Amino acid sequence: MLLLKSIDIFGKYVLFMSKVFSIPDKIKVFFKRYITEISKLGIDSIPLVIIISIFIGAVCAIQMQLNVTSPLMPRYSVGLATRDIILLEFSSSILCLILAGKIGSNIASEIGTMRVTEQIDALEIMGVNSANFLVLPKLFALITFVPILVIFSMCTGLFGGFLVAQFTDILSVSTYIYGIQAMFNEWYVWYALIKSVFFAFIIASVASYFGYYVKGGALEVGKASTNAVVSSSILILLFDVLLTKILLQ
Repeated sequence: MLLLKSIDIFGKYVLFMSKVFSIPDKIKVFFKRYITEISKLGIDSIPLVIIISIFIGAVCAIQMQLNVTSPLMPRYSVGLATRDIILLEFSSSILCLILAGKIGSNIASEIGTMRVTEQIDALEIMGVNSANFLVLPKLFALITFVPILVIFSMCTGLFGGFLVAQFTDILSVSTYIYGIQAMFNEWYVWYALIKSVFFAFIIASVASYFGYYVKGGALEVGKASTNAVVSSSILILLFDVLLTKILLQ
């Protein structure tokens, strides 16, 4: 029963995305909505990303220093491990899980509210491809801006570790800076950015799908938002494993 339901949902999702990926009727309108969505979904998320990343970077540096007690481990390994944790996992996967909660619920509730208030039906009556009109700008906005948020996260996460070195006696600043420079692999940055593009697509498309097919009233909009966040999070974790296997093997 669960398998059949999953296949049904996947089929509806594929049909929904086929409606989304069509040429917009008016490119000017699409571009205007695209800029609006970047501001609403992307730029408004920058403060959250910066605050979380600074604290995570600081915590990683502290925990690595407290747990690396072997005399065989060089002192700079604290900075090196903090850098790799932030680049490989936090700034792409964990950050996108957080964004799935913030942005995904926003998208699902917005489109779901339009569905229950019959605004989407009004667009269809006017001959507008509602899926394309509502979802495509959000999709492109997230795909283009989430990698920028990931870069913000990388920089502020490493800065959080620097603050620990600067204002505590846990480790020296010079040792930390040497550690984040040691054995640097540029591919880790590209790896994080590639993953963020996939995760951005998942967040935008899954949240839009659940919002678009809401039936009922305000209670169902809330359920759709919850389902969107849960489904997006599961898919992000699944694709995290797949992409790690493909890109880092």
